[in-house]
Amino acid sequence: MNIKINKKDDIVLKILHYFITEEDYKPVIINGLDNEIWLENMENDLKLIRINNNYIHNDEQLKNDMYKAKSIMRSIKKSTLSINMNMLNLLLDTGDAVSTIETKNVETIKVNKITDFKKNKVVSEFFPKIKNVILNDKMDPIEFFKLTEDMNQKTIKNEKKLAKIFSQKKPTITYLLIVINIMVFLFMSLYDRTGELSFLFANNKLFVKSGEFYRLITSMFVHANLLHLAFNMYALYVLGPQVERYYGKVKYTLIYFVSGLLGSLFSCVFMGVNSYSIGASGAIFGLLGSIAYFSYYYRATLQGFLHSQIVPVILANLLFGLFVPSIDMSGHIGGLIGGILMSMAIGIGDKGRRNDEINGIVVLLLMIAFMVYMILSR
Repeated sequence: MNIKINKKDDIVLKILHYFITEEDYKPVIINGLDNEIWLENMENDLKLIRINNNYIHNDEQLKNDMYKAKSIMRSIKKSTLSINMNMLNLLLDTGDAVSTIETKNVETIKVNKITDFKKNKVVSEFFPKIKNVILNDKMDPIEFFKLTEDMNQKTIKNEKKLAKIFSQKKPTITYLLIVINIMVFLFMSLYDRTGELSFLFANNKLFVKSGEFYRLITSMFVHANLLHLAFNMYALYVLGPQVERYYGKVKYTLIYFVSGLLGSLFSCVFMGVNSYSIGASGAIFGLLGSIAYFSYYYRATLQGFLHSQIVPVILANLLFGLFVPSIDMSGHIGGLIGGILMSMAIGIGDKGRRNDEINGIVVLLLMIAFMVYMILSR
């Protein structure tokens, strides 16, 4: 059986194989484009790879092509809430008179043969593994099928990882937390008619400063009335299973309690000495923060979930708190920050990076230490 492989198809396949199997890039589906392939990896300095197989015969056509490419890049940047986005633009079919254009955030390379790609300085700088990869100028049919199978296996492996992370799991910890909160409320309703126990377990700066640090945690399980409990438990019922599914039971428990702790510390620092703070709101805002952090790193998979659902919910709740005097806004903000920092510290799925985890741990510990210092020194 004789199979003739087109030269450009050969180059495209080898470049695709390298980025998908070695650098963990994934294809981006963009409607209305012909002879273009876009890849993305939001953890890389070059978040986008564009492989353009269209013929560009002069500099004017190249300018139009660059304008189109940058428009698409801006759209992806907006949809993924990326602060900064750089792209590698690979041109596989250009006229001899075409000269590449230096454009901010876009590295453009002309690739006439596979060695142009492998030996390019920009490619070597951003992808140092390329020097150890064998890329021949010619490909036989056996190699063609092998590369295709490698990419298929990589895609299947990635899909299995995502399926494991997003698969439904029984939210045992969430249900346990809800039961504990309800049991505490029922106990207080039956045996704390005078409010002495609520007073004993509530968060208050003066008592925490005098050494009653347990209040920072116990206040998370005390609620003022049935409406307060119902509102918080409904939020926990909705948000808890998502965080428990994304992070696992142990990490979820850490996120919940550390967020609640930081929310309590914020309350002590920013609320008056005669104010008392109770409720699971700080921990629940921490769950919102953890979902926001997770959604940011999996934004390519979740397709706009962060900016269309999570961010509006956070903003709506914070704005609501501004108009209701009894709501502890400082606790909410502290919990939100705690959820983000704790998620950063413990890492997420296969996206966690050691530097991020170290930074998260350091910042979280420094913030807790600073809040404790502010409480004890004032």
